[in-house]
Amino acid sequence: MFDFRQLRYFVAVAEELSFTRAAIRLHLSQPPLSQQIQALERDLGVRLLERDKRNVALTEAGRVFLEEARQILAKAEEARSHVLAAAAGYSGQLRLAYTVSVSFHPALPQALLRYGQIAPNVRIQLNEMYSEPQFAALLAGQIDVGFVRDEPQHTKDARSLRLTVIDREPLLLALPSGHPLAARKSVRLAEVADDAFITQPRELAATLYDRLVKLAAKAGFKPRINQHAQQINGLLALVAAGLGLALVPATMRTVRLAGVSYVPLEDADAYLLLAAASRIQDQSPALEKFLATVAEVAVVSSL
Repeated sequence: MFDFRQLRYFVAVAEELSFTRAAIRLHLSQPPLSQQIQALERDLGVRLLERDKRNVALTEAGRVFLEEARQILAKAEEARSHVLAAAAGYSGQLRLAYTVSVSFHPALPQALLRYGQIAPNVRIQLNEMYSEPQFAALLAGQIDVGFVRDEPQHTKDARSLRLTVIDREPLLLALPSGHPLAARKSVRLAEVADDAFITQPRELAATLYDRLVKLAAKAGFKPRINQHAQQINGLLALVAAGLGLALVPATMRTVRLAGVSYVPLEDADAYLLLAAASRIQDQSPALEKFLATVAEVAVVSSL
């Protein structure tokens, strides 16, 4: 079976219609070139070129084979380009998951925008998913990277995953605008120990739920949870209705809802982690390039 070298040699001779000029173009001597063309014709079982001491001409079979050879070589070069792009992380697929609250943080759109500029041929598949299911999906190979709000709870999982920390986002207290503390510049959680709270169900959003419980315990009380909302932005509607207070990440301030005020908490532990989680053993170029982009976004966010 003929090889790519023979195809390149034949195309050069067919385009130059001269073994001498083709040899110069290919940077080799004429005898090996003639031998390879003869071997190609023997392999195909047809005569591709008519030649005498002065002239070289394509046969009908040669004209057909020239077009086929050009297409094969072009396709081979295209395949080579695609492989090199994939090896460099500029093509392929990236399956990314994120929690709902992350969609309000600038790190997600910034990372996607920068990565899209760097690697426009990588197909990104986005999935909305809570942190704990993301860890399970990562370990099962169902996603490649996840924007999570917590560290893995199990040591075994933690050993298999790596976290690229993007932000330690402050937590705010969302209060009804008519609340006595709504105009304060900051508040201690102990000051609202007697108020009702609104949370997402723990089975859906354990990270934020548990952070409220821990911060309240540190402040000396157990929070009275009066209502639940399925989505984090749904908490705010219930706060506006005066049904209670809610603990939310600082970027939720971008949700301008009438009747809701946001006040920072006076507690160094009042923050929510934001990190990109991925499998340690996954060294795919597309993922590595995305994590590098995430690291750049994290540096910009910290300035």
